[in-house]
Amino acid sequence: MPNQFLSDEFGDIEDYFVTDYRLIDNFVGDTLWVWGFNIDGQLGNNQSGTPATRGAPVTTFAGGTNWKSVSTGGRQGGGPTAAIKTDGSLWTWGRNNNGQLGTNNTTARSTPVTTFAGGNDWKQISCGYEHVSAIKTDGTLWIWGNGGQGRLGTNDTTNRATPVTTFAGGNNWKSVACGPNHSAAIKTDGSLWTWGWNNSGQLGTNDGTQRNTPVTTFAGGNNWKSVASGGYGNQFAHTVALKTDGSLWTWGFNSQGQLGVNDTNNRTTPVTTFAGGNNWKSVDCGDRHVVALKTDGSLWTWGRNNSGQLGTNNTTARSTPVTTFAGGTNWKQISCGANIAAAIKTDGTLWTWGEGFHGQVGNNAFADKSTPVTTFAGGNNWKLVSGGGFQTMAIKSGLNVDLS
Repeated sequence: MPNQFLSDEFGDIEDYFVTDYRLIDNFVGDTLWVWGFNIDGQLGNNQSGTPATRGAPVTTFAGGTNWKSVSTGGRQGGGPTAAIKTDGSLWTWGRNNNGQLGTNNTTARSTPVTTFAGGNDWKQISCGYEHVSAIKTDGTLWIWGNGGQGRLGTNDTTNRATPVTTFAGGNNWKSVACGPNHSAAIKTDGSLWTWGWNNSGQLGTNDGTQRNTPVTTFAGGNNWKSVASGGYGNQFAHTVALKTDGSLWTWGFNSQGQLGVNDTNNRTTPVTTFAGGNNWKSVDCGDRHVVALKTDGSLWTWGRNNSGQLGTNNTTARSTPVTTFAGGTNWKQISCGANIAAAIKTDGTLWTWGEGFHGQVGNNAFADKSTPVTTFAGGNNWKLVSGGGFQTMAIKSGLNVDLS
């Protein structure tokens, strides 16, 4: 009996075979699904250009059932994608005009390739507009791509087509988040570091001075838990971070109320949102909007809403956190794209909303959605989602079926 499965153009399983009473390996595991704009091959399905845009989830050309994490960034219309497999290898694809794929050249790729650095010790990744950062299992921080405005933290503004460590060095990095023109990272000691452009105060250093090497924020402290970076175009940016006490802090560009402080004034130092509280669990940033989860499982959004990316059943911008139209306290994981948002519920269903012109909502409709909807692929085995410029990526978990 052949070890294969059949699927339609959207990657949905129509049939499968069982050998010796066991599901084949190609079907059990964590698969990577992609949809949206594909001008630079950022979907990784061996196609590129406008006709290759997908309005419903498809698998990458690399296929496989061993995907662990994914991050997709990029400006509106293009950008890099990076993913880590369960074996610790790092793969990139998409736009590469400034070496953001880390392949030692500037050739765009429409299928996943390994970075020039290679290795099987990659732990966490984050994609910006034209740069990528990653942390290895040994705690070292690596970064590559566009070096303009000092966003690589290498003490210069030089592009890098291969991964290099930041000027700060060290092997105690815990997590990293890339914005359009800046980066932010947390060390294992709980300290928060930022670098890059600072025209809107996105570094949180109480000034507008660009930093080409990592510096601590004005707030200081060793109680930072997680950080997210967002931004508008390649110009203005904001940063959001959580402390270990569950409080939520924001700073930077605030034209659409994306800082959640009940006004539209920029902040050059971290401030708490208007909602306050110490029950925030996770947060992510889009173009000029923010999505966050509380420990009770409720989902909150604020900022720009021109395409319904706040999920409030309208297009009214909000300068303070509000719950989505869907409500509920069963939200588990969140991610923001440029003008979209996506979230997974505790039941494993995947929901998206916001701008859909390029199919990034994944419901095969190519239209904006101001309330959360499920993707065309459906299912209740979604594990992780990442929003990008005009594209979205998500990982499904295996069936975990025991037929022994």
